[in-house]
Amino acid sequence: MSDACRFIHDLAGHFDRHEFPFEPGLIPESGIYLLFEAGETAHGTERIVHVGMHSGDRRLRSRLQEHDSPNKDRSILRKNVGRALLRKSGDSFLEKWNIDLTSRENREKYGPLIDFERQGDVEVAVTDRIRQNFSFVALPVEDKEARSELKLKIIVIIYLSICGCCRPSEQWLGLWSPKSKIRESGLWLEQGLYKEPLSADEISTLRAIAL
Repeated sequence: MSDACRFIHDLAGHFDRHEFPFEPGLIPESGIYLLFEAGETAHGTERIVHVGMHSGDRRLRSRLQEHDSPNKDRSILRKNVGRALLRKSGDSFLEKWNIDLTSRENREKYGPLIDFERQGDVEVAVTDRIRQNFSFVALPVEDKEARSELKLKIIVIIYLSICGCCRPSEQWLGLWSPKSKIRESGLWLEQGLYKEPLSADEISTLRAIAL
């Protein structure tokens, strides 16, 4: 599994690296993305810490922009980074940060309980953290089903390789996450950790995309 993980990290080196904020015209309209974080290394390069995709048609650019926009309920990455920052500082606002205000029902029910000025401050801190520490590559994949399968299989390869080169550093912010799966996986996500890894044919397809 370590060889497959090395292949994924080497593959990422064939694509242009981008930072937040990014130039939309340089990003494919459809595909998956691999996030890297400063200070995290694996296989002689920066370690992949998140794998993501978009669900809507041709929405890769807008999905990535959600990670750079001050709305935690539109980006699980933002919500998880905020959780870790708040837990690390022992901030009791973590309880409110966890509340999803997307639905009208929740806004009416929990809105009066939220200090939105404080929430705005946390959003700024999350944006700063992402802009200063995160970068990404985007892999063009047009088919929605293929995107989903590829994303999940890359996740499981990295997760199953965590005992070797892909272990997070002792300084990794994710170790402060209140979510045990994030702390244990070394990835800023909880879902997709137990799927089947990439097959030989799928690895060949990935290699063709890179070349």
